Amino acid sequence: MLLKDECEVAIASTVDLALEEIAATPPDLILLDVVMPGRSGLELLAELTERGKLPPVIVLSATKTVATAVEAMKLGAADYVTKPFEADALRLKVRRLLERSELEREVVRLRDEVRGRTRFGRMIGRSDSMQEVFRAVERVAQSRASVLITGESGTGKELVARALHDLGPRRGGPFVAINCAAIPEGLIEAELFGHERGAFTDARERRLGRFETASGGTLFLDEIGELSASVQAKLLRALQERTIERLGGTNPIEVDVRVVAATHRDIAQEVAAGRFRSDLYYRIHVVPIALPPLRERREDVRLLVEDFLARASHEAGRAAMRMDAAALAALERYPWPGNVRELENVIERAVALADDDVVKLEELPPEIARAERIGTLREQVRAGGLGLEDAVARFEADLLLEALERAGWNQTRAAEALSITRRLLKLKMDRFALVPPQEAVDVRSGTS
Repeated sequence: MLLKDECEVAIASTVDLALEEIAATPPDLILLDVVMPGRSGLELLAELTERGKLPPVIVLSATKTVATAVEAMKLGAADYVTKPFEADALRLKVRRLLERSELEREVVRLRDEVRGRTRFGRMIGRSDSMQEVFRAVERVAQSRASVLITGESGTGKELVARALHDLGPRRGGPFVAINCAAIPEGLIEAELFGHERGAFTDARERRLGRFETASGGTLFLDEIGELSASVQAKLLRALQERTIERLGGTNPIEVDVRVVAATHRDIAQEVAAGRFRSDLYYRIHVVPIALPPLRERREDVRLLVEDFLARASHEAGRAAMRMDAAALAALERYPWPGNVRELENVIERAVALADDDVVKLEELPPEIARAERIGTLREQVRAGGLGLEDAVARFEADLLLEALERAGWNQTRAAEALSITRRLLKLKMDRFALVPPQEAVDVRSGTS
């Protein structure tokens, strides 16, 4: 009633309803009563602070004790008001806090524009999607909330985890990473929790697990979606109780770690299919950060190429190299199924193969040059410079050549990959004059 004329107001009667409302539509300001049904308002304040998603909060209470006010301010409240209160005074507090919050957001925005931030930790990107990732990391780095990083393989999930560690209060502690998909199921439990001497056949001495070695720092669980059900149950217990037991041991060991998990899978679907525990999912999914694939942020390719070129040139002991215009255009057009990791490998290969300080299109992998030719064909047809029949013929020749190269010029395997007969493949090879590279050299040199 007091604020409806100057604000858009949403109301929640319990902590759980408030959390749902905040998740659905993050507010610019929260008026929080201390006494609520079930959990108290201070519990909600503590949870929001841990998640790192805290807009200005004005705590309202009929309790005039100093202790309650001090606790509220420690938990991050911007102001504390006791009931009864003057309506105009409350309106003024709300107005001032909203104005201050808006000013702070504007300062951050202008600072980012002035700095032209394209780097964040070891991550690079000027695209809107990567800028949002940078802001998300900034918001949650200082909290101890569990973070789940999602994204396709090769998008740089470990770089996000390292940024969270380096920017947070645990930066002085260890950063320990484990790829859950790379360790056999029979060994993953010992890797995570350690083992006592004699726990199994080859356990000749005590060994600390990753939880213990990461204590005081960050534990990065990459590809957490690959864990078996039994390991998921033990991981959940470790996260809930902040204690572990080594294999073969009976004494609980306290561990102080911030867990950051990552996966290329759709974990929500895995939960729905019964392959991933829902209680573990909610424990690690406190703060989600989604990394976009490289094909959805093509404006970042040039920045990444420049960085990888500089690094690869230095490591190879060569002068700073550059990419010629045709090669760069091909890299920007390519869909990058392997994402940033694939791009980095391509640049390292190009630096190793380049004859001079300029990387040319022909020095890139064949599939990239082929994608560039197909893109050029499309543009030529659109511009009216190439007829449809000629464009289709060139496209068909490219597909045939790609299949033959992938099959090592084995015609039977190439025909199977194209779902045509070997006889038809041979007819098309003759039509387009497609021959293995060595035969082409022999023909040109007059030796066959």
